[in-house]
Amino acid sequence: MRIILHWFLRALAIMITAYLLPGIALKSFFVALVVAVVLGIFNTVLKPILIVLTLPITILTLGLFTLVINAGLIMLTAKVVDGFQVQNFWWALLFSLILSLVNAILHALEPSKNHHSANEE
Repeated sequence: MRIILHWFLRALAIMITAYLLPGIALKSFFVALVVAVVLGIFNTVLKPILIVLTLPITILTLGLFTLVINAGLIMLTAKVVDGFQVQNFWWALLFSLILSLVNAILHALEPSKNHHSANEE
């Protein structure tokens, strides 16, 4: 049940972020759900590989190159998912930054996973 809640929260964050940015087009909430899944898969599978392959430049830029990787994964997601469009790299970069902020806010509002105190066991 928790996974479904996180999935919906991520899709909601994607919807909010796309609404805020004119360089991002998103057709529907269903498309946002698909974007959440695809972006999650890319972040789980591709991102670690890309970080290892670009480690020297990531170190030289003090980690800022990971922002470029995030923007690239968002652009790749836009190529794969119909109904999700990103105008250019800069919109993808801004989308990734704002999406992180919106995700943090939504997850801060989420009820705690520890509903019971330790003494109630």
